[in-house]
Amino acid sequence: MTRPKVGVLTFHRSINYGSFWQATRLVEGLRSRGHEPVVLDYDSRSVCSAELRCALQPELPKRTAPGLLGSYARKTRRLAKATEGLPLSSRFPLHRPELAGDYDIVVVGSDEVWNFRHPWFGGKPIFFGDDLRTERLVSYAASFGNHGKWDGISDDWARKLERFARLSVRDGNSAALVRAGTEREPPIVLDPCLQFPPIAGAQPSGSDYAVVYGHGFPDWLTLAVRSWAGSRGVRLVSLGYENDWADEQRIDADPFDFAEAMAGARAVVTNFFHGCVFALLGGRPWVTAPSAYRSIKIPDLAALLGTEHRIVGEDSTASEIGELLDVPIEACVADRIGELRANSGKYLDEALS
Repeated sequence: MTRPKVGVLTFHRSINYGSFWQATRLVEGLRSRGHEPVVLDYDSRSVCSAELRCALQPELPKRTAPGLLGSYARKTRRLAKATEGLPLSSRFPLHRPELAGDYDIVVVGSDEVWNFRHPWFGGKPIFFGDDLRTERLVSYAASFGNHGKWDGISDDWARKLERFARLSVRDGNSAALVRAGTEREPPIVLDPCLQFPPIAGAQPSGSDYAVVYGHGFPDWLTLAVRSWAGSRGVRLVSLGYENDWADEQRIDADPFDFAEAMAGARAVVTNFFHGCVFALLGGRPWVTAPSAYRSIKIPDLAALLGTEHRIVGEDSTASEIGELLDVPIEACVADRIGELRANSGKYLDEALS
């Protein structure tokens, strides 16, 4: 029996650990089901330029200090090298989907592939299936990112979604947008990193460091975290970005270093979506104060898994934050993840059959 030719369409070349890992794990998840997927390797000079600018200057309008540019450049090169290890299609222009090749199935997602507010991918028709040469379009854990359900989607974009044989999303906001635009009820499935966890080696207990992942943390949080770390003799290690309040900067970590460090951390402090995901994967204590850009997808993830209490705010006391950084994820959260893995796997099997 000939296996169907499966293409994966996502943000695989974004200079971001989460984007790399969700693409990698979705590919591996499809392989585990007997498929041989390839990632549709689109090319766009403007997108590449925007990605590079963001990678080197992640906190604009605050400029990166000249002495840190080398570290951000090494991180960029290491992510690019890791991405080349994915099974990639022949390159084609982002605006010419018809040149991507012929596929029996194209899986769109994960990541915020339908986010109209994304600064350079927003509103790109390819992610809604335009001109792709495939017999079957399905989505897996797609998201509208910070495009809120209260803003809705136009009839034109909704009609594009109707072309999908099966639709699934990774958050409640996206489910509401699909429901309002198409009257279809998309299941909420797990991000590929939670659905198909990376294989990590055994990690020592009693780690003496906590990971800081993200940037632009508010002062009230940094002060509370520093107080917690100081009282327990814990080093704060900043991964991927500079946080001058951390004890160590590992800006140039490659994605495998990132996954290993997250798995071995005593606790995680993050304002990024996949920072929360990797903390959950390792069962590590964690807190998050979502940035404005992530003010929808992180709370939706927390609501899905019953971890809303790990979202902290300015009214959270230092002792409350410290307690959260001492307590691993609860057994009920792990049970919820297991339940969602079963449902997500069932959806994917049916969507690809």
